[in-house]
Amino acid sequence: MANKAASKALLNAPCRCGSKRKYKRCCRTLHAGAAARDPEALMRSRYCAYALGLVDYILDTTHPDNAEARPDRAAWAREVAAFSQATRFVGLEVRSSAVHEAEGWGEVEFRARLLRDGEDLSFAERSRFERAGDDSRWVYHSGEMLPD
Repeated sequence: MANKAASKALLNAPCRCGSKRKYKRCCRTLHAGAAARDPEALMRSRYCAYALGLVDYILDTTHPDNAEARPDRAAWAREVAAFSQATRFVGLEVRSSAVHEAEGWGEVEFRARLLRDGEDLSFAERSRFERAGDDSRWVYHSGEMLPD
């Protein structure tokens, strides 16, 4: 019974991506399998997935050419899970986003606020997203750290 109540509370809580919408009407749809409409939606859903520990979603939405992608999916999943569990995801600020649909890529600049053991791990990044796979869904390709 407690699991059902917790699940309902999560669905009706503000989405962790900072959209100010309920999770069930925001990132939940992407986490359940819907395709992101644009790179910003995917980036927000990935931040939320990290916060919720949705490891498979993170791996599935990462481009195979990403520097952090691992051929050993189980080992990679353990790394992502450990990071998610040890980190508190405090907030997300999207600064800008652009889509270059004809070329099949887009970018999002954001600042993520993170804490681990009281230490501030916040960072700013310009992320590149590309269309990939048989269904040409948006996936995270790479990121460039920016001055905070």
